[in-house]
Amino acid sequence: MQDRGKHIRSNFDSALNSLKNDVLMMSSLTERLLENAIQGLLKRDSDLCNLTIADDEEIDVLEKQIDKEGIEIMIRFQPVACDMRQVISTMKLSANLERVADQSVVIARRAKKLNRRPSVQEVFLVEPLYRVALGIFRDSLRAFIDGDVELALQLKPRDRHLDALNGQLNDKLTERMGLDPGQVPSYLDIIFIARALERIGDHATNIAEDAFWQAQAEDIRHTFGAVKEE
Repeated sequence: MQDRGKHIRSNFDSALNSLKNDVLMMSSLTERLLENAIQGLLKRDSDLCNLTIADDEEIDVLEKQIDKEGIEIMIRFQPVACDMRQVISTMKLSANLERVADQSVVIARRAKKLNRRPSVQEVFLVEPLYRVALGIFRDSLRAFIDGDVELALQLKPRDRHLDALNGQLNDKLTERMGLDPGQVPSYLDIIFIARALERIGDHATNIAEDAFWQAQAEDIRHTFGAVKEE
């Protein structure tokens, strides 16, 4: 009976590792989509934008595969609470990765529109937002993989900083629209790109919250900032 229990545990661990490997592959691809979209914007390279849009299909396939694997694990092994948290949080991670990829496609499509028009220097206003969003995204994945709850708690204030940068960019470009109406279409595309980066920060924060829940069995949504600041 003991050997059977060990065998079941071994099979569960193997299935869970396979699930986690799939989500790690998905996270690497998601980061590549974002980087290609931004480089396509900054370098006016629409081929990179097209690559982002094409690769999004692979992200969608991986999300469905991870969902299927996760449900099969829960039906087959009926895991206890701590193991179930690992399965559910991994499935939720894949959902957030899919949404990050969707926002990268938004950036790529807007960048293609900008690339068809004369260049505007205001495009480079998105660089600080990109650096912050990418940093939050990478650290949220590190917090999830390493079970680093301290790192997870650091990300909400950084997300608020990203929100503030987005607000400043919006104010700046809204003012410039009044001074140069001919550039309104381009300025609007930049504003939508900045908004997509701000939403990527939101999804990364969701990943960090799930990392905390997976490690501590505590739901810190809506209380995330308060936990850190008390």
